[in-house]
Amino acid sequence: MEIPMGTQGCFSKSLLLSASILVLRMLQGSQAALHIQKIPEQPQKNQDLLLSVQGVPDTFQDFNWYLGEEMYGGTRLFTYIPGIQRPQRDGSAMGQRDIVGFPNGSMLLRRAQPTDSGTYQVAVTINSEWTMKAKTEVQVAEKNKELPSTYLPTNAGILAATIIGSLAAGALLISCIAYLLVTRNWKGQSHRYRVPRRPSPVSSHCLLKPRGFFHKSHHPAHTQSHQILELLG
Repeated sequence: MEIPMGTQGCFSKSLLLSASILVLRMLQGSQAALHIQKIPEQPQKNQDLLLSVQGVPDTFQDFNWYLGEEMYGGTRLFTYIPGIQRPQRDGSAMGQRDIVGFPNGSMLLRRAQPTDSGTYQVAVTINSEWTMKAKTEVQVAEKNKELPSTYLPTNAGILAATIIGSLAAGALLISCIAYLLVTRNWKGQSHRYRVPRRPSPVSSHCLLKPRGFFHKSHHPAHTQSHQILELLG
């Protein structure tokens, strides 16, 4: 039984379409498997940045790194071809950057600058019909301004001097208060136990006279009774 020519044409087209869809899905899966990890995630000025590529097959022809939204000669940083004496070949976008490529597809950007910020893309060529791609955004931040070397010690010295001065002033104030309290207490005790002055001779003589002496001189009735007794006797 012979298959009509029209039927063979339709079958070939269907087979070709299915194969194309399968290859496209394989490519999409390959692209999804390729991933770039930034180390560190938020680089600062003058800090080394490693763009580690994960998911690269064991064998590949070469890989290219680009800086920009589009991938062409003007944005190519370098090409890396493993197995040759000088595997890295710098591109036109390299400029003054210090970049080192590694056989696993990763790259190291030394002393990153804010001008190095942008979109980094890598294209790993597996064969003439299969290229894996991945990209990531890099933002290099300005590094915090370093304080002068004498700034911290000076502040530490001022702080120490302030603390010591405060402690010394507090100790002096406490000493003055204690001195005043002790002096006042000593003066009060001296006044309380002061020796009494000796009485005058006149006062002592008056204190030693008999009690009746004063009655004779001051009471006329006693004087009159004494005279009557003398007349009777």
